[in-house]
Amino acid sequence: MAKVIVVTSGKGGVGKTTTSAAFAAGLALRGHKTVVIDFDVGLRNLDLVMGCERRVVFDFINVINGDANLNQALIRDKRIDNLYIFPTSQTRDKEALKRDGVDRVMAELKKDFDYIICDSPAGIEHGALTALYHADAAVIVTNPEVSSVRDSDRIIGILASKSRRAEKREKPVEEHLLLTRYSPDRVQKGEMLSVEDVKEILSVPLLGIIPESETVLKASNTGMPVILDPGSPAGRAYEDAVARFVGEQREMRFQLPERRGFLRGWFGRAAS
Repeated sequence: MAKVIVVTSGKGGVGKTTTSAAFAAGLALRGHKTVVIDFDVGLRNLDLVMGCERRVVFDFINVINGDANLNQALIRDKRIDNLYIFPTSQTRDKEALKRDGVDRVMAELKKDFDYIICDSPAGIEHGALTALYHADAAVIVTNPEVSSVRDSDRIIGILASKSRRAEKREKPVEEHLLLTRYSPDRVQKGEMLSVEDVKEILSVPLLGIIPESETVLKASNTGMPVILDPGSPAGRAYEDAVARFVGEQREMRFQLPERRGFLRGWFGRAAS
């Protein structure tokens, strides 16, 4: 049975598409047939990060509308067996993600894939809620700064109330926290929140810490998931995160000294 993983956040620019690409590649490298879907209609970027922008002919919206079939729109990655990219439209409105059409496409994908990765838009607009609705698991991507953590707190609440699993009173969506763009030096200077600060506020199991690294931008600009760069600290951190997701024990690298209680008064849930 396929597992649907939504990569989500409350705030833009935290690394969701980088994470979606790395996660999909990591799962495929482990032998799992994986597809990664771009839900950000109108602001398509997944195909660029995956290096297949010139191969896009049909997209998610074409399949929803019946203008193309799934096999015509799926792009097979040239580097990794078992990895497919499902781009979205650059020209349509987000309302083109019609619920019944998305339901039908997701049901079709579940017949053929082990993992379906949904690269969600930021926040709680239509595309984000549509991706979130289908989630069996969620990777909540956040930066170690107050506004990003606060917005992620809201997304966690929506996962608990607006998903298909919540609607049908099924087992809750699995929640995993991924902390991105993390800098030990800046934490020590008090310019970033610590791991413990973020965990204390969000109360979500930590899947991984992705260090701030120039290799992420380089990988995105060359159309390669950063997990494929063996010299990248961020790539190694994503590989660790994927391993933990599938049940392996890995040391949590890039950990920083704890600074407990720094944000206890910021959020009602933390103070209660």
